[in-house]
Amino acid sequence: MYDVFFFAAEIAAFPMTEANTATPQHKPRPMVDLLVSILLPSIILMKFSGEANLGATNALILALAFPVCWGLFELIQYRKFNFIALLGVVSVLLTGGIGLLKLDPQWLAVKEAAVPGVIGIAVLVSTRTRYPLIRTLLYNEKVINVARVQERLQERGLVDIFNQRLSRATYFLAGTFFFSSFMNYIVAKWIVVSPAGTEAFNEELGQMTLVSYPMIAIPSMIMMMGILFYIWRTIHGLTGLKMEEIMAQQPKG
Repeated sequence: MYDVFFFAAEIAAFPMTEANTATPQHKPRPMVDLLVSILLPSIILMKFSGEANLGATNALILALAFPVCWGLFELIQYRKFNFIALLGVVSVLLTGGIGLLKLDPQWLAVKEAAVPGVIGIAVLVSTRTRYPLIRTLLYNEKVINVARVQERLQERGLVDIFNQRLSRATYFLAGTFFFSSFMNYIVAKWIVVSPAGTEAFNEELGQMTLVSYPMIAIPSMIMMMGILFYIWRTIHGLTGLKMEEIMAQQPKG
């Protein structure tokens, strides 16, 4: 349910525009993300949904409030709006809507698959534009010494090959989201079977959240790191430049 939040955090860690120099730089906080977006909501859903505690409705609202408020706080704090972070917030709100409106649990599985699926499609569409997502994330002047890399690629006549490999990396990235989409649907159908709006539904939703992290979020992040390593190897292999020559020089202070 919350795997898009982790990818949004990875995106926010990369400075991409000049405006970032006037705002606080985002520093990934995986333990805080894990606590706020996974552990606390799951505990509330599984342990406090009974009528003797918060009740199914109040427990669902409180549990979903944590990731929503955290996501909105980071968007406001770092003034770094991005489509994936917004989609993560919308995803959690949709989960709340399914529970509060007591819709068929089938819609939860559809929603779980649709959110990363939409991101994957957006990644593919970006390959047909001037700004593929991989290029926007990594191959920009704030992270890479683009001028130096481009100069070396042109000297060696390897610009077209480099662009082809960047496109390939973008397809790999889309694949990670389609993997997440498929696995989200399977896990949701497997675990959440009780009617929405009940204590059992909340408990199953909490279980799904815990299971999704090791089964979906962690593999997806590993695949993403593999893609980033592939891009680094591509730049190094085609240009012969060392790490310190490839990375952009960050201003002091």
